[in-house]
Amino acid sequence: VQLQASGGGLVQAGDSLRLSCAASGRTFRGYAVAWFRQAPGMERDFVAAFDRTGGGIYYKDSVKGRFTISRDNDRKTVYLQMNSLRPEDTAVYYCAASPSVINSNLRSQAAYAYWGLGTQVTVSS
Repeated sequence: VQLQASGGGLVQAGDSLRLSCAASGRTFRGYAVAWFRQAPGMERDFVAAFDRTGGGIYYKDSVKGRFTISRDNDRKTVYLQMNSLRPEDTAVYYCAASPSVINSNLRSQAAYAYWGLGTQVTVSS
């Protein structure tokens, strides 16, 4: 499956952005889908994920209550709605998918075989 992430931009603190991750070639049915981010000089870090059933949703603690992961009914696009953005949310955001990751590994980037190109999110103070 090929992934295309989009929706990044330059915003001010407190603003919102919605990122999209579109699948080509198939739907996300049966795949865990996650968002990761990488700030300059930092490791790539887990942000949010659906598990393979789509019924389990997981978030990084620092984004709980501000970010929401969701998907289209056709399961071809996964979104990351980001509200109340902070300067520390500045990073390149990546979407990833895996047909085989188990829930205990959802936060591990090594568990994902498919990655989209990142989209830059910059939050100014």
